[in-house]
Amino acid sequence: MMSLSKLLNLSDSLWYSTKDPCSWKGVRCSSGNSSVTGLSLSAFDLSNSNFLPAACKIETLQDLDLSNNSLSSISDEFINDCGRIDGLKLLNFSKNLLGGSLPTFNGFAGLESLDLSFNSLSGNVGLQLDGLHALKSLNLSYNNFTGPIPVNLRNPLLLEELQLSMNGFQGTVPHEIANYQNLNLIDLGSNHLEGSIPTGIGNLARLRILLLSSNNLTGEIPANISNIPTLYRFEANWNGFGGTIPSGITRYLSFLDLSYNSLRGPMPTDLLSGPNLLLVDLSHNLLEGAIPAKVSKSLVRLRLGSNRLSGRIPPSFQTLDNLIYLELDNNRLTGEIPHQLSFCRSLALLNLAQNDLTGPVPALLGNLGVLQVLKLQLNNLSGDIPSEITRLQLLLTLNMSWNSLTGSIPSSISSLQRLSYMNLQGNNLRGRIPATIGSMDSLLEVQLGENQLNGTIPSMPVRLQIGLNLSSNLLQGAIPETLSRLKDLEVLDLSNNNLSGEIPVSLTAMQSLNQLILSNNQLHGVIPEFKQYVSLNTSGNPGLKNKTSEKLARKKGRQNGVIIVVGVGAFLLASFIFFLLLFLGEPKRDRTRTISVQR
Repeated sequence: MMSLSKLLNLSDSLWYSTKDPCSWKGVRCSSGNSSVTGLSLSAFDLSNSNFLPAACKIETLQDLDLSNNSLSSISDEFINDCGRIDGLKLLNFSKNLLGGSLPTFNGFAGLESLDLSFNSLSGNVGLQLDGLHALKSLNLSYNNFTGPIPVNLRNPLLLEELQLSMNGFQGTVPHEIANYQNLNLIDLGSNHLEGSIPTGIGNLARLRILLLSSNNLTGEIPANISNIPTLYRFEANWNGFGGTIPSGITRYLSFLDLSYNSLRGPMPTDLLSGPNLLLVDLSHNLLEGAIPAKVSKSLVRLRLGSNRLSGRIPPSFQTLDNLIYLELDNNRLTGEIPHQLSFCRSLALLNLAQNDLTGPVPALLGNLGVLQVLKLQLNNLSGDIPSEITRLQLLLTLNMSWNSLTGSIPSSISSLQRLSYMNLQGNNLRGRIPATIGSMDSLLEVQLGENQLNGTIPSMPVRLQIGLNLSSNLLQGAIPETLSRLKDLEVLDLSNNNLSGEIPVSLTAMQSLNQLILSNNQLHGVIPEFKQYVSLNTSGNPGLKNKTSEKLARKKGRQNGVIIVVGVGAFLLASFIFFLLLFLGEPKRDRTRTISVQR
């Protein structure tokens, strides 16, 4: 240990202040401090691996954790020396800078856990691990391995955890994986695997977690997966699975994610009723039919968006006290929004956008005291915006755009002091924009276009950043100078209104503005000079003139004035000369006559 201390050259005084290694940081000893059994050098900022052979001189070593460092290689000397320690059970090189191919682990007769994740190892995984007879946990995730999934371990009955995600493994999920009867964790996500899921996986009676996400797997989901009583998490999203979802699949599950596939047909009636269900994500498939009415009270997140679901939203959702996220967007759901959703008091996100929902926005939604996101856009909702919605003090996003809502924007909207995004565009809203909107200091985007709002433009929140859209309304009066205070605003659209007066020169000082749309109003005067990167549209304002054309008009006026003055001067000069000559010529003729008479 003293030799190891010198090689490590650590700055931590705990490695030097005493000769008792059992008191050093990261050192674990047996009872009675008779021998060193564990060495954790995680996050010790190590980059030179010359100390590794010295660590292997500790014959009683059981755990060696070298994670979170900058080691770039594992020497053959380390493999040879540490491979002779039969009691070494754990070896962790995760989160280093290891590169090249996987070392061949000769020896290591008692090694149970090998973690090489989060490195840059590459190549195929063949017989390098063949000698690890006692291996229970193998983690090669987040590397650059290629080739087939390794299933040639000497003793398959011992392996409990197989983690190979975020690599470039190819081929199919091998049928031999069913021979590893003690597996409780399989993670093959984010590779290039093809083909179907072997039905033998359904026979892994101890499997708890099965992760197959982000591959190119096809075929149907094996029905016998529902027979694994220990399975609580199954994720196979972002693949190409087709067919229908097998009945009973959620019998034991807590987490099910089959999103971004091509699953078809109706959902099994028992799909959402599993007693342990916490999360179900079936979004972005081709599912049809109605949403099952029987829903587990334990559900926390339900995502069914971007399918072809039809029918009504089940009122039985009122029993979901634990539901935090409900996403049913982009389907073909009809009927009214059930007021029973107001009993889901834990809801933080409610997304019912892009359906065929009708009727009013339930005022009882104002009882969802922890709601942060409310998306109801692209439906056929009608009636007024209920003032009760403004009781949602934690609301961050409010989107009711592209419906048929009428009435005015509630004056109490300003009580939503945490609101960042407000989109009420594309409705039939009337009346004035509430003057109190300027006090909503958290707003980053306001979309109120395509309505029938009238009156003048009030002061707006100074933190607006993404966009302010008031286009296609009935707004009147001048463009307020106060808009120039929106220093972070990127897009300002005031087009298609009845605005009059001049464009305030102060708008040119808006530093972040890159798009200004003022078309089709009654503006007049000279257009100020904006920065070159600002996209400016002022068409449809006959009274507006460019500053350059104004200068040309003035220059032309001055030129015409000079021509007139010069012309008049020339005329006067010519007239003066003519009359002068005429005056001088008359006396000469008289003198001639006098001389001739005298003669």
